[in-house]
Amino acid sequence: MQLHLNKVIPTYFEAEKVKESGIWLKDLAIRKGEFVKVVAPSGSGKTSLMHFLYGMRGDYNGSIAWGTLQYPVSPEQLAKLRSDTISIVLQDLRLFPEQTVFQNIDIKRKLNPYHQPGRIKEMAEKLGIGTKLQSLCKTCSYGEQQRVAIIRALMQPFDFLLMDEPFSHLDNSNSEIAMQLILEEAKAREAAIVFADLERIEFFPYETLYHL
Repeated sequence: MQLHLNKVIPTYFEAEKVKESGIWLKDLAIRKGEFVKVVAPSGSGKTSLMHFLYGMRGDYNGSIAWGTLQYPVSPEQLAKLRSDTISIVLQDLRLFPEQTVFQNIDIKRKLNPYHQPGRIKEMAEKLGIGTKLQSLCKTCSYGEQQRVAIIRALMQPFDFLLMDEPFSHLDNSNSEIAMQLILEEAKAREAAIVFADLERIEFFPYETLYHL
């Protein structure tokens, strides 16, 4: 499978504003298994791009297609695409604050199991939140919640993993540990990673670099 973007631009952007962009208004294809870094300064539409790719928003011109499936799609098609093909770490996380860390992660695993439940504890311990599994998410720091969101995204099968500033509240050491886990899981699935952030991250072994 490939992700295809054809002359995509947010409807609220002027073409003149994005003439130097490597993504907006370009024809691009990202293949399964490819590691892509998107360097995106504030105001360049990084989160909008992630939302467009995940089918959360449609306020853009141009076209986005996952293989032969082009947006817009039916709710049923979108649900299957997200269940089988695309996983995401959102910048605003979207956790359930009144549920425990374990429940937040396990709900994704139960929807389309890729791992056994015991893998949750293994990942949580690796990322330093093993003692937080029975804590309510609302009691966790933002950095801890980011790690919850990362583990949650790794619970399902996927061919593409989208990440929007997944390490913004983690120090370098914890970011590198989380990245190694992400790479391990992506390689096991032969999946692509599309990683958008404000700057280049040296410990992400990207093959393709785009400036948004």
